[in-house]
Amino acid sequence: MAQPTATFSSYDAVGNREDLTDIIDMISPSATPVYSMMPKKKATATKHEFQKDALAAASGANFVIEGDDATTDASVATTRLDNQCGISDKVARVTATQEAVNSAGRRSEMAHQMKKRSAELKTDIETAILQNVAKVVGNDTLARKVAGLQTWVKTNTNIASDATASAGTGADVHTDGTARALTETMFEDVLAKCWNSGGMPSVGVMNSFQKRKVSQFNGNSTPTYDSKAGKVYNSVDVYCDPLGSEIDIVPDHFVPTDVVFFIDTDHFNFATLRPFSTVDLAKTGDSERKQIIVEWTTEVTNEAAHGGIYDLTAA
Repeated sequence: MAQPTATFSSYDAVGNREDLTDIIDMISPSATPVYSMMPKKKATATKHEFQKDALAAASGANFVIEGDDATTDASVATTRLDNQCGISDKVARVTATQEAVNSAGRRSEMAHQMKKRSAELKTDIETAILQNVAKVVGNDTLARKVAGLQTWVKTNTNIASDATASAGTGADVHTDGTARALTETMFEDVLAKCWNSGGMPSVGVMNSFQKRKVSQFNGNSTPTYDSKAGKVYNSVDVYCDPLGSEIDIVPDHFVPTDVVFFIDTDHFNFATLRPFSTVDLAKTGDSERKQIIVEWTTEVTNEAAHGGIYDLTAA
């Protein structure tokens, strides 16, 4: 059909108001479960140091004769470890004009940008905490770097036969070997090693692919159907191993795709030399700049409290 003659339509109008909602939709991953669960502590120098110790090996032959003089047992010094404090920041810059105009979905463009930068900074830190990057001391032209968790955890691990483990001090990296598919046997192997070392990890963190692999373990081989709710349950949220450990299975967008970590939060801390703060930067023209900055590091106070499965297929 044709439009009747002289009909005035929206295509002819020049004064119709725009239709722009006040909702800004964003679904980018922002959860930081490992950073959130870590106890928070204070650092007092750019080189942050901590110590670990160990008991002498147990002996079933510790018997002495009646009336014997006491023999002094050997004392062993603690082991001194360190990590570097890295500086992480995010900066937003908004013109004075943009801050003055009426924007949909936010009263202040700067406030909106700073909210985004804050979330971005925390996801950067979550990624750095878990990555396979060694600590860097830094200098006037080189930024200090925090050693990631994979460079520390080496005692209680399951790795490929052709992989090279790190020294477990944050000073060097794990060199990947041939990728293998995650199995329940690997889970039990690493958790048993943790138990034998005296560690008690309570959380397992992994990416979505490895989380789905865990859901295929024998204990969850038959999905459960709830006819009343109309739901099929095919998820492992807590893994109970034969030694009695109960591990919360936590998916994390920022764990390396080929790794599963088991974390004992009693031996893994987040320390700040300078806490999160917002700084107004100097004006150099008709715009405003703000910086969110933090100087931080991690304490892996005893790497044998934790565990890791490395060199996994990720697809």
